[in-house]
Amino acid sequence: MLISNVRPWAGEASDVLLEGDRITAVTAHDPARELGPSDVEGRGRILIPSFSDVHVHLDSTRIGLPFREHTGGPGVWTMMMNDRENWRHAEIDLPERVAGTLERMIARGATRVRTFAQVDVDCRLEKYEAVVAAKEKFASEADVQVMVFPQAGIFREPGTEKYLDDALRAGADVMGGIDPCQLDRDPARHLDTVFALAEKHQVEVDIHLHEMGTMGVFSTELIAERTRALGMQGKVNISHAFGLGGVDEATTRRLVELFAELDISWTTVAPSITDHLPIAELTRAGVRIGLGEDGQRDYWSPYGNCDLLDRTWQLAFVNGFRRDELIGHALAIATIGGASIMSHDVPRLASLSDRPGVAVGDRADLVLVDGETIASTVMDRGTDRTVIHDGRVVADGLKVLSVAESY
Repeated sequence: MLISNVRPWAGEASDVLLEGDRITAVTAHDPARELGPSDVEGRGRILIPSFSDVHVHLDSTRIGLPFREHTGGPGVWTMMMNDRENWRHAEIDLPERVAGTLERMIARGATRVRTFAQVDVDCRLEKYEAVVAAKEKFASEADVQVMVFPQAGIFREPGTEKYLDDALRAGADVMGGIDPCQLDRDPARHLDTVFALAEKHQVEVDIHLHEMGTMGVFSTELIAERTRALGMQGKVNISHAFGLGGVDEATTRRLVELFAELDISWTTVAPSITDHLPIAELTRAGVRIGLGEDGQRDYWSPYGNCDLLDRTWQLAFVNGFRRDELIGHALAIATIGGASIMSHDVPRLASLSDRPGVAVGDRADLVLVDGETIASTVMDRGTDRTVIHDGRVVADGLKVLSVAESY
């Protein structure tokens, strides 16, 4: 497949040749070159790597359903109980909701997704199985990792650990944890169980950390201790970590160095808070950073619309990015940054100006987007998009194509 007349990362007009799942040539655009039936006319659009949504809760989605009154209260446990009371009674069944949401994400350019699947004594493996069914349905259009997630904690309700083990045995890709101090109130036991299950099933770890200030720092240090002791460098991600950057300057610097030393990655959902870890310092230290949409119009929050380009705008906005380089870095985090968390074959971002993913040898997971510059693309968030996964067009004009329709 030839992609004609595109601008990689808003650079010069180019023709990009794909063979199989790789980019094999990038040359100056030749206006006289005739296109074949499987080629793509870029029309001068910008070419970037496809989006990587590495923190999304497909299992709680209400995308595509009518808006409803938000009935959740404050705090993780109260919000979780609100979800528990409502999720079975939505207008359509969970598997259809999950698949429809994933389809909409792909149509907008996300071909790499790490989704959580809640496992507890209430839903058991029902949510996990719905997420796996969606993953299998769109296996040709996106790479999906499923993280088994103890949203309600592990020890507050007896029996949860068994269901987590069952889901991992069934093939879950990542083991999750959540707020070791605040939710289970036994941080050592919680983290020992999370890491033991990960080690047993040879999967990576991803821990939700909503704990603020010194409590969050304490939990992070416990996570780091286990990462080092078990030799799991490069296999642990911390999600959210809202308040780790708000204790004091020396603590922030120490945490940045700790993340870099142990190759602990960080996933943010771009919250409206100023105490998160500093993106520029983490990048310069070599820490992998990814972006996600979190829940999407679910029983936790009415926000989220399946478009990681919108969340990229939010990432730039809440961090006060104005310079083009920093806005471009936000887009790099939303694409290759998250991809480097899902796969160690993808190189991490080396600097604030690093724009990888569209060169010879790179995987042909790409999005064509409209825009004059990278900054304008993030600001305007246009809908003229063509999505390519493994060298095949899988969506165009915000619509996922069937195999018969694909280029």
